[in-house]
Parts: sequence; structure tokens; C-alpha cells
Amino acid sequence: MKRALLCATLAMAAGLAQAGEADAKAQIKDALMAGPAAITGDATIMAWSGEVLRQGHNGWVCYPGPHVNGKSSMCLDGLWQRWAKAWMGKTDFKPDAMGMAYMLAGDEGSSNTDPFAESATADNQWVVEGPHLMILVPDPALLEGISTDPNQGGPYVMWKGTPYAHIMVPVGPR
Repeated sequence: MKRALLCATLAMAAGLAQAGEADAKAQIKDALMAGPAAITGDATIMAWSGEVLRQGHNGWVCYPGPHVNGKSSMCLDGLWQRWAKAWMGKTDFKPDAMGMAYMLAGDEGSSNTDPFAESATADNQWVVEGPHLMILVPDPALLEGISTDPNQGGPYVMWKGTPYAHIMVPVGPR
């Protein structure tokens, strides 16, 4: 009886390990969709929980999207990693250099005006963006002259006037 229970427990543990490994592989595959191979090839792949799924060495971190469907996966340079920490913690952020991020699989949508909106409203200019780059600039004055209209057909400023303002650069269809 004890042996049967032990065998069943080991079999269940092995099944859970395989499921965890399959989930990690799916998250890695999803994260790799975010950026060009020159970046993703040696980037660290990390779950949003902070678990390192694959160690890299080029300073970039790529994250899977929340639904592991290619949408909203992203690759962030070091400055964008600091930006993401500030945004998630709702703390102040001021870039001290140029920063780049890739979302080449597009996103699932966000407000163009409210960094913390979770769904579309009548006044938050909800945008579902296709493949794009995101650029941080160290001086907000550099954002002047760039449209905030995501429908004007080129780069635009998202979240202007907030510590999380950045330039969105569409590179494919929505």
C-alpha cells in the first residue's frame, strides 16, 4: 500500500514537472515573439512573477504576454526595465537616457491617455496597436511636435504629461 501511494505521488510530481516545463516553454516561445532575433537570441526571458525562464547575457529582458498568445509580449532594455518597475509600482520615473522596447507581436490594447486604465472608456482613447517599438527620451521637451493621435498614421506620444510618457512607433498593421 505504501509503495503504491509513493508511486502515485511520484507519478503526479513528474506530471506536474512536465506541465511546468511545458508552461515555461510556451512562455519562452511567446516572449521570443516580441523582438528581433538579434535581441531575443541572447535576452533573458522572464515571467512577470520574476521567475527567470532562460538566462541571457545581452542586457535585454523579454516577457511573455499575459495570455501567452503573442499579444503584449515585450523585450525591454535596461532603462525600460526600470520604467516597467516604476509603472507597475505607480512610482515616479524620469529617464536619464534614450530607451528602447519592442512589442513586435502587437498588444491587446491600452489607453493612450491613462497609464493605469484597464479597459476602454468613452474618454481614454483606447488603442489596440499592432507591431511597434517604444522609445523613452530623457527630456520631455523632445516629445514636443510629435502627435498624441494614434490614428494619424505615424509615431505618436503615449501617456504624455505623465512620468511614463513614451513614443510609440508602429511598424506594421493594426
